[in-house]
Amino acid sequence: MTKLTDVAKYAGVSPTTVSRVLNNRGYISEKTKNKVHEAIEALNYHPNSIARSLGGKSTGLIGLIFYDTSHPFFGELISKLETGLFERGYKSILCNSANSPDKERRYLDMLAANKVDGIISGTHNLNIEEYKKIQAPIVSFDRNLASNIPVIGSDNFDGGKKATNYLIDSGAKNIHLINSHPSSNNPTDERTLAYLEVMKEHHLQTHEHSLSFTMAPNIKRTIIQQILQTEEIDGIFCTDDLTAVLVWETAKKMHLNDLKIVGYDGTDFIRNYFPMLTTIKQPINDISDLLIETLINEINGGLSKQEKNYQLPVDLIIGS
Repeated sequence: MTKLTDVAKYAGVSPTTVSRVLNNRGYISEKTKNKVHEAIEALNYHPNSIARSLGGKSTGLIGLIFYDTSHPFFGELISKLETGLFERGYKSILCNSANSPDKERRYLDMLAANKVDGIISGTHNLNIEEYKKIQAPIVSFDRNLASNIPVIGSDNFDGGKKATNYLIDSGAKNIHLINSHPSSNNPTDERTLAYLEVMKEHHLQTHEHSLSFTMAPNIKRTIIQQILQTEEIDGIFCTDDLTAVLVWETAKKMHLNDLKIVGYDGTDFIRNYFPMLTTIKQPINDISDLLIETLINEINGGLSKQEKNYQLPVDLIIGS
């Protein structure tokens, strides 16, 4: 992490001069000011908390950036992360990116300015270059942010296989897939790839539908109803539970009682309020613990360059 003394050395001035420029105190020539500002930009230095940067002390703060804090899966994961970090002596700064690249960029700047010890990210608005500028250790949940950032997640491919095989074993032949995006170059794409592979192995025709993660539920319901009305379907694999619930509700209203549905995530919320839904359960407790342990290991400089991706096992939970 860049310190005020690094800026001073780069600019060829004293730390006191850098501090005076940052705080606009005393007379400083324009030439010297320009040198300091050029050094700040070149080193991507954030001038908040100068005393901390001079002392090189830990702030005990961890930034959490996630796509949607109201989503049951992310909400549950964030809750466990906050608790786990607090038990380890860290406080969390929660940032809800809300699928806004500009909002995420501003949050990243804010976290850097506050000298957080590390960041756990569960969103993917920005390109690789944006995350490369962050000097604090970063660990990602299920997103390929940059080649040097560890990715923690569940075994998405195995989850997709378990879901598709369950539908086939249950007698379904016309199995459709509903995912949240056609391709994002992220680990969650493996759920779709597994569906395609299993269907091919069984010589069954594939049917893929993409409904954006940000699409309003009412619009999703309308599209789902159109699919159920116009397609021959006896099984559906949804790559998230909320979409699976919408399919179940729509099918029930249309009296399609034999339609077999499998979702993905398996949060406590879904299993408590929609126990009839068969789903692939991600190990949220283990994911949270591994995200925290990996980040703390990075903060302490102990992560091996070979240890960059972790996939935790998933379970098929059959609805009641």
